[in-house]
Amino acid sequence: MYRLEENDGFFIYFRNIITMKKNIIVISLTFILGLASCSFTSSNFDQTDKDKLLLQLISYVLDQGHFVEKEINDAFSFKVFNEYLSRIDPYKRYFYKSDIEEFKDYQDQLDDKFINAEIDFFDLTYNRLESRIKESKIIYQEILNNPFDYNLDEDFITDFESLDYVENKRELKDRWRKQLKFSSIESYNDLLMEQEEELEDNPSNQIKSNTEIELEARESTLKTLNEIYDFYEDIDRGDWFSLYLNSFIEQYDPHTIYYDPEAKDKFDVDMSGNYAGIGARLQKKLDRIEVIEIISGGPAWRQNLLEVGDIILKVRQNDQDEATNIIGMPISDAVKLIKGPKGTNVILTIKKVDGVIVNLKIKRDIVLLEETYVRSSIVNKEENLYGFINLPKFYIDFDNSTSRDAARDVKKEIIRLKNIGIKGLVLDLRNNGGGSLKTVVEMAGLFIQEGPIVQVRSMNKESQILRDKDRSIVWEGPLVILVNELSASASEILAAAMQDYKRAIIIGSKQTYGKGTVQNVLDLNKMVRSNTNGDLGALKFTTQKYYRINGGSTQLEGVKSDIVVPDKYTYVDFGEKDQKNPLEWDKIDPVSYEPWKTFFDYNKTIQASKNRMNSSEFISLIDENAKWIKSIRNRDIYTLNYKKFKENLLINEEKAKKYKKLSDYSSNLTFKSLPYEIDLIAKDSSLGEKRKRWHKNLSKDIYVNEALNVLNDLRLSYVER
Repeated sequence: MYRLEENDGFFIYFRNIITMKKNIIVISLTFILGLASCSFTSSNFDQTDKDKLLLQLISYVLDQGHFVEKEINDAFSFKVFNEYLSRIDPYKRYFYKSDIEEFKDYQDQLDDKFINAEIDFFDLTYNRLESRIKESKIIYQEILNNPFDYNLDEDFITDFESLDYVENKRELKDRWRKQLKFSSIESYNDLLMEQEEELEDNPSNQIKSNTEIELEARESTLKTLNEIYDFYEDIDRGDWFSLYLNSFIEQYDPHTIYYDPEAKDKFDVDMSGNYAGIGARLQKKLDRIEVIEIISGGPAWRQNLLEVGDIILKVRQNDQDEATNIIGMPISDAVKLIKGPKGTNVILTIKKVDGVIVNLKIKRDIVLLEETYVRSSIVNKEENLYGFINLPKFYIDFDNSTSRDAARDVKKEIIRLKNIGIKGLVLDLRNNGGGSLKTVVEMAGLFIQEGPIVQVRSMNKESQILRDKDRSIVWEGPLVILVNELSASASEILAAAMQDYKRAIIIGSKQTYGKGTVQNVLDLNKMVRSNTNGDLGALKFTTQKYYRINGGSTQLEGVKSDIVVPDKYTYVDFGEKDQKNPLEWDKIDPVSYEPWKTFFDYNKTIQASKNRMNSSEFISLIDENAKWIKSIRNRDIYTLNYKKFKENLLINEEKAKKYKKLSDYSSNLTFKSLPYEIDLIAKDSSLGEKRKRWHKNLSKDIYVNEALNVLNDLRLSYVER
């Protein structure tokens, strides 16, 4: 039985070693397998030192079990060397150039040390890092004891890869000074703005001087740094060694990762109903915490205001409390602030993808499972009734045959829609990160008579064809599938199959996420008999790739939409191709399949949609906005002169106003619940409110409106044969 990850899985283990780049660890618990399922030959693991044993185990498993046969040579060693140093000192504010020159004696030896389970290079760097961190604490406290001169005309560069390591302590202090000034200037501006707002409300308030506000901003930065360094004291050698291990392991591909025991233990899977969050997955990028996924069914998803790409700057527990600046804070500590008792509010200061800063109040809640299931609606467009189905993920419970199943649920909704008399169907897979492979194969079978759906290739290069064997067709009318950059895995399989069969028109982003791999997770404790080293953790590694029935992989390239509609993420780096060390795109032999014999003119319909896109001022504005967002996110030089800093903020705010009209869009279409759901709403007013909010969002969704335009064109293009 196969399962695909939801982008990278169902669950996230939050653990932060403050400067590491991989601050988010994701694992699909449904992949945890016993040793037998990985088909490894027996081997003698004779190391008694735990660190050396882990190197021995992991190098063996990857050699025997990973999909890619990796050549462990000097080139591999150089990559590991650079990756490891970028993880433990990404801002280049700990090590001196002399340290790096000393470390370089090992840069072509790490391949041998990986194979031979030697850890002397790690010991050297770990001990040196410990020493440099202690020195840096004295440096930052000294700097923050003195005021910053915001009249000074100087810049801060955030392209740390382009920076060299410092030669001496004077250069190191200056690098720290600019980083701390950069961290403080936003707080300084926020405090000035807060004072202005307070004076507008109450002119009799006492006015703080700029000197007092500068001190307050600096104290806030000092508090954050002290908290970070308190966290450093809790990081043990094993945490740093896990980082070292993953510098080797992730050279194989971005989804092959080692999970130490603490990483699993620190993740609170069951909140027991007492604590809840906002329903968002977060990742540390530089010193900022960014939203990388909105969890279906969670409070942020239901509110529909927080977005992927938003950066969380501050967290406040209620309107009266002081906001806590989380810039530079360990992600685990930030998550603790965001979580809280169910039903309470948390106020987040958000920097949107377009640079605008807003406060967003979200009521904490648990993820509502019901909201992750299929939803459907009907809409009347040009005197014709159409159906709309939203599928947040491909869910199934293999341990409970009576539980909800996405394929069965979609089938039910299609039958209900057919009974109402719809003329066309939209299936919305946007933001759907995947799920069960079995489910996607069954779902594809709802739209074709029978035939192959996907090919799965194992590490031994043997391919298996997964087919729909049910000759019945549940829906044979016009079909449009909506996708975006966050549609991944199972979503890509369904969209690709329908595209190859010429069964549906795919509308959305230029391409989907592009993850065409399958992972297993192996409990390393099962590899060693009579283990006396304690819990050894687990290794997730890539064992399979899947391919379209036309032979092409979805890896990197994803599924390219037949009709591309720009969105704010069009030019932002998203997807598998933007990860480090992704597996390459390749192609295998196609399988025999018969394209759908349609009476609809797909080519004419696609061209008509493209013509609409090209002539739409609204679409042009979306594209212009996307390019502007890209330019903002690509900035790596920031002024530390407050006057210029403020001028840039005002320019961005004015620019953002131009794009606010995008939120005013409305198709003026009315979406309605199906009759069975209307009966449910009569008994459940909360369900009625949820559907009312969803239907309003659909009416303001330009992509949904274009999907309905395409369905209408398909219906009109019907040719009698």
